[in-house]
Amino acid sequence: MTETFKGGAWDTDDARDDLAHLRDQVRHLRAQARNRPLIAEAQGILRERYRLADAEAAFALLQHASQRFNVRLRTLAGAVVRLERPDDRADQWFPGRVRHPAPALDSLAIDDASRAHRGAVLGAVLSQTLAVTSTHMGNVQVGDHAAGGLWLEKHAGLSEDFVDFFDFVGDEGTACAQAAKDMQQVTVRDVATDPVFTEDARRAILEAGSRSAHSVPLISGGRCVGMVSAHFERPIQDLHAAQRRALEHTGREVGRWLAWYDRTVVLDALEHLHHAARHPDMTRARRR
Repeated sequence: MTETFKGGAWDTDDARDDLAHLRDQVRHLRAQARNRPLIAEAQGILRERYRLADAEAAFALLQHASQRFNVRLRTLAGAVVRLERPDDRADQWFPGRVRHPAPALDSLAIDDASRAHRGAVLGAVLSQTLAVTSTHMGNVQVGDHAAGGLWLEKHAGLSEDFVDFFDFVGDEGTACAQAAKDMQQVTVRDVATDPVFTEDARRAILEAGSRSAHSVPLISGGRCVGMVSAHFERPIQDLHAAQRRALEHTGREVGRWLAWYDRTVVLDALEHLHHAARHPDMTRARRR
């Protein structure tokens, strides 16, 4: 038996929901493929270091620490790969480490910065930037110095195709890459004519309905640790000085907090992992 479909049959809420679900699945699979080599490398390091039975046991350690401290698995795996191995005889990975208080996040109206979740802070800086610039489109990226670029982590008002295209941005060809390189705000008055973009990037931005943009680096200790960008439907002139000052202040606040998070919360998670691996009878790490 053959089914026939009338014109417009696919233009239903169910079809659109199915398409959105498929896009989410593709994005999830793409993220898995991107993260798998790094996580596998971290598993190998942990297996050798703690004489674990198999890769499953190494993954369980990573996953348990990731969930307990609300640190992304990729972030934790990257730290395992990047940081110097602990002394095999030491009960602590970072003996003598001094824990500093979390930098304030006053511009985001977050009272207890030490308890703030990383995702909530990134969402708050995006909302604040959109409010200051009076637009509804924007995104937040976090720096990956090992990969030499920026990963997109939060967005608002932008198309799925935009999110797919700019999932990872290298060190050239976009306004955010230029802002990260110069460590200063960059205004694109008209995407259609600005030479900062590659032609593929220009087309992806225009097709998303953005005609201009303003990028603000998140800075700590003389380096860019992330980026927040606002997008506009029409060409714009330069922002007012008061807007730029407010955005710079927020960018430095959030940059300092992200750096604190990496050297405090992420290292706390690694300490827990180290202790769990050395004392498996005391802290069972099982994959859920």
